[in-house]
Amino acid sequence: SLFRAIGVSLFHSVASFNNAGFDIFGGGQSMVPYTDNIYLNIITCVLIFFGGIGFLVIRELWETRLRWKKLSMHAKVVLSVSGLLILVGTLLLKATENVTWLGALFQSVSARTAGFSTYALGSFTDAGLLVLVALMFIGASPGSTGGGIKTSTLYVLAQGVRKAATNRDSRMFRYSIPQGAFHKAAVITLLAAAVVAGGSYLMALLEPQLALRDILFEMTSAFGTVGLSTGITPGLRPASKLQSIL
Repeated sequence: SLFRAIGVSLFHSVASFNNAGFDIFGGGQSMVPYTDNIYLNIITCVLIFFGGIGFLVIRELWETRLRWKKLSMHAKVVLSVSGLLILVGTLLLKATENVTWLGALFQSVSARTAGFSTYALGSFTDAGLLVLVALMFIGASPGSTGGGIKTSTLYVLAQGVRKAATNRDSRMFRYSIPQGAFHKAAVITLLAAAVVAGGSYLMALLEPQLALRDILFEMTSAFGTVGLSTGITPGLRPASKLQSIL
């Protein structure tokens, strides 16, 4: 009915922008029944993207009327890294999985903390799940509705590695990066990796019947507040579910 359609649309829009990943379409299949619905997929991706770049960047885009030169260093980093991750994720997923280009694009966007899925992830190959794990671990951007270590952390870390490897000054769009920024980014990344690794180890002890790939995927998804799963969540013991929550 009309009112039901409006209610579902509002719920889905809020869940998309806030990177929640909840849906009330029915069937418990997330967005799998709408794999080929171009309109719904694209609108959802757009909402996820804007929710993931952060409110400060959204305000800058509005105030500068999308003029790149007038954007701050933070906005340029967020938009550049976000765009690159979406592109690389789409290409890698298309190369490793039997999915359409639309499906690869959607999963690349959604994996960065949104949690919607247009394919049954349990059927993905190890290579495809590894791509999604990397995207979930990185997550969204500072000041956004998403989780993960953040795109800016990844950028600073990459620039620090580049500086160490080439012995050149690290810069962000002609701006110098503070010396302590790389150390903070490295600490954040190492602590995050430790949390995921520790959580995966504990779940492997609690759920010895599960494959390590499913456990790693589950723990990374929980850490990044994504909500994606290969299908093992309903069968987890109460202790494992509590661990995922924490």
